[in-house]
Amino acid sequence: SSTYTCRDGSYVVIGGNSDGIFKRLMQAIGRPDLAEDPALAHNDGRVQKNDVIDAAISDWTSRHSLGEVLSALEAVDVPVGKIYTAADIHSDVHYRERGMIEPAVLPDGQTVDLPGIVPRLSETPGRTDWIGPALGAHVGDVLATLGFDAGALEALRKERVI
Repeated sequence: SSTYTCRDGSYVVIGGNSDGIFKRLMQAIGRPDLAEDPALAHNDGRVQKNDVIDAAISDWTSRHSLGEVLSALEAVDVPVGKIYTAADIHSDVHYRERGMIEPAVLPDGQTVDLPGIVPRLSETPGRTDWIGPALGAHVGDVLATLGFDAGALEALRKERVI
């Protein structure tokens, strides 16, 4: 099991751990030599050749789009799944329906989406009560810990450094 890059830059996770699944995976990627290799018939042998197997799978996924990889492996019952990007999560209706995307209003009135609280519990699901301080709100405190006094802080503000 590992993650692999597809031709289109997407990522998939593939799980070919059991003996039967491994054989189906190797056949699907066009490597019957690995599927029928007696040294790879069981997991202990495959562990010793992990680099060879991983390279074969990676070579195959890199030549196919995400859709092609998913279709080919799903057709032969090999566990495979797309690895979501942040954009995928943001646009997925199921994440929104489960409350995993929370809209929040910034001090200027702009609405932004935040990740929801995980784990989401049925009786106490949690929520974001405070999105944090305004940008730069603690600059004075930070600079004070570095030895800057209030006068130096004001001079930096006038020069628009902070």
